[in-house]
Amino acid sequence: MTYRPGTFVIDVRRDRLAQVISTTDDTARLREPGPATGPGDAPEWEAHASALRLATRAERAAAGLAPYESGCAKCVALDAARRAAAGGGDRTKAGNATAAAYTHWIVAHTGRWGGN
Repeated sequence: MTYRPGTFVIDVRRDRLAQVISTTDDTARLREPGPATGPGDAPEWEAHASALRLATRAERAAAGLAPYESGCAKCVALDAARRAAAGGGDRTKAGNATAAAYTHWIVAHTGRWGGN
């Protein structure tokens, strides 16, 4: 199985959570999750696709990853809008932006209500 960039997986050889940053044939380039503050800060390595499996929601949550850190561009955009609305002081806008972000997450990423 191949995984698209942005997907969080478990490298079963290392029992380690990683994010796919690129793929070639049956190999994936992986990065440890977390913000990189400079070159080489987040360890990277390669693994054969057969040594990988999708990370569960519980594993992503245990690693401190928020739903918008799933690699989905729409999640990132909705979270940015949510943060901007929260900083603007309009509670209605902030509430609507939060609802939009969570609704997208549920529909698009949990398989509920017709999502994938």
